[in-house]
Amino acid sequence: MTTSDLVGLRIKTVRRQRGLSQAQLAHPELSDSYVSLIESGKRTPTPAVLELLAQKLDCSLSYLINGVTAEQMEDIELALGYARLALENGEVAEARTRFEELLGNSNLTGLTALRQEAEFGLALATEAGGDLDRAISIMTKLREEELPVEQGIEVAIALCRAYRESERLSEAVEVGEQILSGKSRQGWTDLLVELGATLLAAYLERGDMLRARQFAAELLNAADALGTPRSIVAANWNASIVARATGHNSEAVAFAERALAVQVEHGQPRNTARMRLQFARTRLRTGAQDAATVRDLLRTGVAEFEQTSTSTIDQAMLYMELASAEYMTGELDQAAEHALISRNLLPEFGHVLGAEASLLLGRVYGAVGQVDEGRRHAAAVKEWLTPLPDSRRSARTWYAAAETMELLGATDEAVEAYQRALSCAGL
Repeated sequence: MTTSDLVGLRIKTVRRQRGLSQAQLAHPELSDSYVSLIESGKRTPTPAVLELLAQKLDCSLSYLINGVTAEQMEDIELALGYARLALENGEVAEARTRFEELLGNSNLTGLTALRQEAEFGLALATEAGGDLDRAISIMTKLREEELPVEQGIEVAIALCRAYRESERLSEAVEVGEQILSGKSRQGWTDLLVELGATLLAAYLERGDMLRARQFAAELLNAADALGTPRSIVAANWNASIVARATGHNSEAVAFAERALAVQVEHGQPRNTARMRLQFARTRLRTGAQDAATVRDLLRTGVAEFEQTSTSTIDQAMLYMELASAEYMTGELDQAAEHALISRNLLPEFGHVLGAEASLLLGRVYGAVGQVDEGRRHAAAVKEWLTPLPDSRRSARTWYAAAETMELLGATDEAVEAYQRALSCAGL
């Protein structure tokens, strides 16, 4: 049934419940033939006519339009608000439960916009909890529906990100390019720059360095033309990542500094905390700051993360970076402790970050003479990486695993890891 059919059926049902004829409902403002056409779904009433009929039938306008009463609509909107708040506050499990309960409400069925919003919220909560496959499934189905333009771009950003985090890089690129290269696309907007930044990271992970470098410049120009904080942060931050990956370290630090400065002034606490983490990482990896200084910055960042709505994946990344800095400064006990925290925050399926934490633990235990324990942790890399598709990042991690195993005297395992690294790199 069409929307007009459903509206007409509700009007007819309530009219009969009230004991009114079509002529009585119509008089004096409307004709009974017009009411008949509305009830049969052959005419779509204007908003003014709908409001008039709701008054004459003594029912809520929301019921005629959506099939729910004003009280039911208020309950749904309140539940959706609570679910959104839980997600924004980093209460991922709570948000997921609330969105699932909301989607189980039969009154939501006819409320297309609210249902789509709830489904997208569930996808984001599922992604934040680390279940990327389910998040991708929800968003893929959602994209098959007709969505408002902006919501469609937001879903594409999240889907591109989830594909990228799952190492499904070709699919991540396809999602981003489908919108950015579409014939109906208008000029750059904040959302399109964010989508472009997400796509840029997929290019980088896929090893398309030339394309990544060119596209980073295009995004920087678009952000400068827009002049909005949101676009400037997205473009400069991802340009920093590309610059670092291509060996342009001074550019990487400069872009990151600009992004962080704008983020601190205009951004949300969650994204500011995440950016501080990545900024510290950039300065450490480019040699712009010594490991001890970065370690202290990251320790301060732990408190900031705890006060914001960062996801478990964000927290795992923070503890992993802290563990790396502590390892570099010789604080092996703390490095092992924080690497374990990082790994335990991750879901129990393939994730490169889990492999990196296992490798660091292998090196730490090897450094203190507990070689067997070190080998055990290094061997766990296989469990984390095997479920993932081949990618540039996986190749790097397999190579690091091979070096660690060789250092620990596990020659056969090292050879296998070198072979996996070559395979991931397509060699």
